[in-house]
Amino acid sequence: MPNGIRPTQSIAREALFDILGQDLEGITLLDLFAGSGAIGLEAISRGAVKATMVEKDPKCVEVINENIALLSIGPDASGAFPYEVVQTDAFAAVKLFVRQEKKFDIIFVDPPYGLGLAKKALKTLGGYDILQPNCTVIIQHEKREILPEKQGKFLTFRQKKYGSTFFSIYK
Repeated sequence: MPNGIRPTQSIAREALFDILGQDLEGITLLDLFAGSGAIGLEAISRGAVKATMVEKDPKCVEVINENIALLSIGPDASGAFPYEVVQTDAFAAVKLFVRQEKKFDIIFVDPPYGLGLAKKALKTLGGYDILQPNCTVIIQHEKREILPEKQGKFLTFRQKKYGSTFFSIYK
């Protein structure tokens, strides 16, 4: 874990996967602001067909790649890898995925706290077509950052609090 990264605590991560379900067979997950890649890698371990992890910090990208190597995650029977690591700004990545016509079943967003990025990410996701029908968007944020109940086509489905961390879940 690189210095300066605030990882999703194990209790919150466990709660997140309780919300999403234990079996993620066949889904595609986008992890914006991926940090160490723990959420994407956990999704793969639970059956996700693909986890795309977006991280701007080169040190974090290095850690994600080290974690992939430690877990010995190889290609599937068709030769496709169940992960993709994209080193760029989260907002630039969303635009890139539109051009590539990629769509995701679950989008997890865990931006640095105190910068208003959770609300900006929600608005950005609403403005670009990278969502599968019935996509779930989970925004991890601090309690001081109040997210809207409705944002464009998103409606709050659930909100959970774990210590000072909130998960706002949109459908």
